[in-house]
Amino acid sequence: MSDMLSQEEIDALLGGSDTSNKSNNTVDFTMEEKDAIGEIGNISMGTAATTLSTLLGQKVTITTPRVQVLTIEELSKKYPLPYVAVDVKYKEGLEGTNLLILKEDDVSIITDLMMGGNGEVGAVELTELHLSAIGEAMNQMVGSSATSLSEIFSKKIDISPPDAFLLNLATDNLLELFKDNSQSLVQISFRMVIGELIDSEIMQLMPINFAKEIIGGLFDNMAKGQEDKTVNDRNNTVPSNVKPAQKDTMHPREMSYDTPNYDHRANFSNEAAATRNEPVNIRPVQFQAFDDDSVKGVMPENISLIQDVPLKITVELGRTVKKISEILEFGPGTIIELDKLVGEPLDILVNGQYVANGEVVVIDENYGIRVTDIVNPAKRLSKTY
Repeated sequence: MSDMLSQEEIDALLGGSDTSNKSNNTVDFTMEEKDAIGEIGNISMGTAATTLSTLLGQKVTITTPRVQVLTIEELSKKYPLPYVAVDVKYKEGLEGTNLLILKEDDVSIITDLMMGGNGEVGAVELTELHLSAIGEAMNQMVGSSATSLSEIFSKKIDISPPDAFLLNLATDNLLELFKDNSQSLVQISFRMVIGELIDSEIMQLMPINFAKEIIGGLFDNMAKGQEDKTVNDRNNTVPSNVKPAQKDTMHPREMSYDTPNYDHRANFSNEAAATRNEPVNIRPVQFQAFDDDSVKGVMPENISLIQDVPLKITVELGRTVKKISEILEFGPGTIIELDKLVGEPLDILVNGQYVANGEVVVIDENYGIRVTDIVNPAKRLSKTY
């Protein structure tokens, strides 16, 4: 039998090698990696659901992640309808892009709820206002999701403001949205339930390389945590050749003064002083005052270096919170009720920092404010802007 390979065998080997290279993007994603990326998405979307619930005033549940690896061609055939895409770019901690995909009808309901409606809308053509509103909703959702990821990876993770736009998976070129031009994407589908209005899906798309980066960061953090635990356990382990101290047989003068037995130490010191016939110096404890008036008005040594720096002083009449739908109804003559009572002192802010209270006065033809109270520095932190 000849040891030479036939032409058919050579062609089969070459063909198999070529096929392996072409399908590397679709096959090289294990079940363990799918489970990991699904669990990461489940945790982050759970936090995002809480944020969306607060924003809409409706119970929101986002659960049951399903992970698949699909080519762009398979996506275009599987989802031929137009969707709304939200482009989320990670700029710190992680570097990559992923898309959140929502149905147009779901976006109409979500944006109607954000504008104060009841969510009962029919077939509505989406406008720039809808896209801007859903972009803001996704910004808050993904922002809280990034916070969850920061806790998982033990490092700061930040995103750029998301960009919402209409997307047709059947005709639009997805390669333009991802930097690595990956032909295969990881698809994570979640069931999204909003009150009794929506029972649908929200989909997340990301390149395989970015998904692997996320999973690698998770595994590295878990390994580091296990390594730190092992080191701590090793440091806290008492060697077998070290015997515990024999406290019962130890002479009083041989006791360590580092022990927290304060009563015994005090008695021992007094007894020793009495033995030496030396007086014991006893005096009351002097505590530092937390609100010492003597330090007020004292100028720092180098204050002259910054005396010419201009600071912006603002007097705030009051504040209020309005929905987008209410703001859109503003017009000449609209009265806006503020949170300040008549006669209540106004807030004086220096570079946005609350420092004093005052009352309005008129100087010739100009308004002014008379300072009535300087806020204690320790109390300024209780009022933030």
